[in-house]
Amino acid sequence: MRDLGTYEVWFVTGSQHLYGPETLQTVATHAREVAAALDAAPAIPVKVVAKPVVTDAEGIRALFLEANANPACIGVIAWMHTFSPAKMWIGGLTALQRPLLHLHTQHHGEIPWDAIDMDFMNLNQAAHGDREFGFMAARLRIEHKVVAGHWTTTEVHERVGAWTRAAAAKRDWETGRIARFGDNMRDVAVTEGDKVEATRRLGFRVDTFGVGDLVAVIAESSDAEVDELIATYLDEYDVDPVLRPGAGRAGSLRDGARIEIGLRRFLDAGGFTTFTTTFEDLHGMTQLPGLAPQRLMRDGYGFGAEGDWKTAAMVRAMKVMSSGLPGGVSFMEDYTYHMTPDGDLSLGAHMLEVCESIAVRRPRLEVHPLGIGGKADPVRLVFDAHPGQAVAASIVDMGTRFRLVATVVDVIDPPQPLPRLPVARAVWKPRPDLATNAAGWIYAGGSHHTGFGYAVTPEHLADFASMSRVEFVLIDQDTQLDRLRDQLRWNDLYYHLANGL
Repeated sequence: MRDLGTYEVWFVTGSQHLYGPETLQTVATHAREVAAALDAAPAIPVKVVAKPVVTDAEGIRALFLEANANPACIGVIAWMHTFSPAKMWIGGLTALQRPLLHLHTQHHGEIPWDAIDMDFMNLNQAAHGDREFGFMAARLRIEHKVVAGHWTTTEVHERVGAWTRAAAAKRDWETGRIARFGDNMRDVAVTEGDKVEATRRLGFRVDTFGVGDLVAVIAESSDAEVDELIATYLDEYDVDPVLRPGAGRAGSLRDGARIEIGLRRFLDAGGFTTFTTTFEDLHGMTQLPGLAPQRLMRDGYGFGAEGDWKTAAMVRAMKVMSSGLPGGVSFMEDYTYHMTPDGDLSLGAHMLEVCESIAVRRPRLEVHPLGIGGKADPVRLVFDAHPGQAVAASIVDMGTRFRLVATVVDVIDPPQPLPRLPVARAVWKPRPDLATNAAGWIYAGGSHHTGFGYAVTPEHLADFASMSRVEFVLIDQDTQLDRLRDQLRWNDLYYHLANGL
């Protein structure tokens, strides 16, 4: 998984020459103090780098162009300590290609009632200096996040931290590559999409390879490599006795190990962070990859089944956003419902490929018939997902734009054991209830495939959608279907007009 500590956000403080060098020196000292506090905050996983105070249009534009060109810089935090006339920000803001966060704060906390004078007022003008900057961002229609509050508070740190995680995922998309082995499942609509537009708007490249290209790399794996990986499986999982070395189905596990070795080698050699497979295109393979995608996702790769490259990209983005946080992220699918008078539930699963990072306990490694794909029985990890609040999200191509649909759910322990279901699974209560949640998801055109994560929050996804210029639709405990349908209609009008400007 990517180390978010290698990324930077630049802390840029605005002022002007009107106040003189002594005031500007104090502004710079305060700016470094605020930036250092953000940098040290546990909730902010990236480096926060204080930049020199900017006081004129040329300096602002030059700094923002430098931010665009620096591969480590994933975003800019702007703060107006004093009054900074906003016309001088026009060139910089229109040139900036990194996400922008406007921190509306002030260096001091309480007003020193018995000592405040005009010198203090001239120095500490963020209350209206930030409004001047805010007008220009609004006037230029700059997509950005505003965080208001004192820079020492946990709430501010958490909101800034959510934005930095979203910015890291956006930067990862801009430098990411997706490998598709075969095409998407035939006649399926939602897994289709405009890959050219995805590269233009979202950044990642989507490259397709014949399954034979992967099979050739799988065949290169040596017996010694397979033996070493089998030993890892025996150490990390409860392995079905029939799969152990020398047992009747040991060959199935060796085939699964070869697939994992080949997939890793192929992806690493090509610099791919994300991949897809499909059960309809397995020419030359012994079994549909199941165990390999589960383990590769655990290590941070994005994945989508049936050629679903958009969901694969979403899984990767959520992996990056939640880097270093507990809970896990997986590829997921709404599979079937539990409808009773006592409360409705959803069972999420897939044929094989659910990431072990969401397992409640040590997974069991098993082999079972698949009944689809026409190949040998595939190996896979079987487990239940752990309880807790989670978010499911999907990216869909609406023809004129991409839409990110997300929902908040509460994962629970299965009400009863599932001894005959040979796949990993999650059981959850949708918010606000299954009927509203499912209808809202269908109205919004959300995919049956999702990225599914515990540490990812609606704020992460909203920030990510904003900076990626992607429509965002959230279904949660406050959703009302009539209002959601109105929102979708208004969004259609907005994006129709915005795309024409």
